[in-house]
Amino acid sequence: MNLEIDYTSYGFKLERTAKRMRQSLQKKFNSLQIDITVDQWVILDQLYMSSGMSQNELADGTFKDAPTVTRIIDLLCKKEWAQRHGDKSDRRKFKIILTEKGLNLVKELLPTVIEWRKQGRKNINEVDFDNLLRILDSIFANFDE
Repeated sequence: MNLEIDYTSYGFKLERTAKRMRQSLQKKFNSLQIDITVDQWVILDQLYMSSGMSQNELADGTFKDAPTVTRIIDLLCKKEWAQRHGDKSDRRKFKIILTEKGLNLVKELLPTVIEWRKQGRKNINEVDFDNLLRILDSIFANFDE
């Protein structure tokens, strides 16, 4: 067994794969002629799963910094896909909710996103895919601060 492991390649391969995935999904959105970015989709998808999140909760849940999330929410509100609602328990906070227009957009895009996700799993058996998820979670946890 070779004890020398090339520790330089796995980070590059993770980054390369993530970029390829983002580019691929963006092409899918562009082909549908819908003016949405992958980052906007990530926030919409998060709101679809749990509407009424605060901006900080969205930032934490999507691993994006707060100014980026604020900018994306501004765009989503401008496009009338989301709205800010004051938090009754803390007037300094806002809850972000999907509008009817935003909800309809998510429902329109979801089949495309599901097919895109299936494309990524193509030719990967269940055991290998489960191992991939386990390994990615382990790498993620190794960098927990």
